[in-house]
Amino acid sequence: MKLQTQVPLDKQIENQIDYQSKLLLLGSCFVENIGNKLEYFKFQSVQNPFGILFHPKAIEGLIHNALHQKKYTEDDVFFHNEQWHCYDAHSKLSSSSKEKLLSSLNANLDLTAKRLHNATHIIITFGTAWIYKNYKSNLPVANCHKVPQKEFVKELLSVEAVTNSLKLLVDEIHRSNPEVTIVFTVSPVRHIKDGFVENSQSKAHLISGIHQFLNEQSAINNNKSFYFPSYEILLDELRDYRFYSEDMLHPNKTAIDYIWEKFKHVWISNNSQEIMNEVETIQNGLKHKPFNADSEAHQNFLKQLELKKERLKKNFPQISF
Repeated sequence: MKLQTQVPLDKQIENQIDYQSKLLLLGSCFVENIGNKLEYFKFQSVQNPFGILFHPKAIEGLIHNALHQKKYTEDDVFFHNEQWHCYDAHSKLSSSSKEKLLSSLNANLDLTAKRLHNATHIIITFGTAWIYKNYKSNLPVANCHKVPQKEFVKELLSVEAVTNSLKLLVDEIHRSNPEVTIVFTVSPVRHIKDGFVENSQSKAHLISGIHQFLNEQSAINNNKSFYFPSYEILLDELRDYRFYSEDMLHPNKTAIDYIWEKFKHVWISNNSQEIMNEVETIQNGLKHKPFNADSEAHQNFLKQLELKKERLKKNFPQISF
């Protein structure tokens, strides 16, 4: 008896992710779910230096600014609700100190540029095709920072606008790093603040725009960009509210773990999966809470744990716990 529709997935044959790979993850909160898994298993990953970015224009802007060596100045920040903010970044970078915010923006922009230059893989997750343009600048913002809505105009990116944004950001990336592999995905998180129908419109525009771009790339034999169906896996394979968190909008831990297993099957090399098992053994050991910390058994356990860490670090010096 078949109780579930399966999204067909093929193992990626070339350009797999391994422990020598250098990864950059950009986009919505779902990319952080995958990013947290990569971080847990000690892959060389950099995750959202400018915080969560929901729409294509925000990510396009970050990539452009990083590769063109923009320097943030006082003209790029503003004071609101007792904090300094930047429309290009998530509020996690906001600060009560203007100097601290500018320092964080420029340091994280430099970090983004360095990783764009040396990345082997870039994973980009789009959350929405809805954007907010600031009336004064007529530019889309990455985050409104709770500034009154009258300061913005809300627009839905067309399919063509999504495709064109992808062309621009991918061209920028490939000019500085021609060999990098780029993986696109659409976040399964539902943005119902935009409205139920509007959320469906948004996701449809993102999916259509990505595939229009990928089809154009395939037509010119430029096959360095790929699509991973995280949105489809949650909606089709996990078609039940028990796979959502309490807000009924975000995937819960079970769903995240399930999608991660699918991502691992497609993109992570088999040899790396053996190393991941070693890393997980150590991670579980580090979380172990003894009944008696001074016991001989626990001291032996700690010694064995250190030996495992040393053996792993000998082969992979970049790994630290």
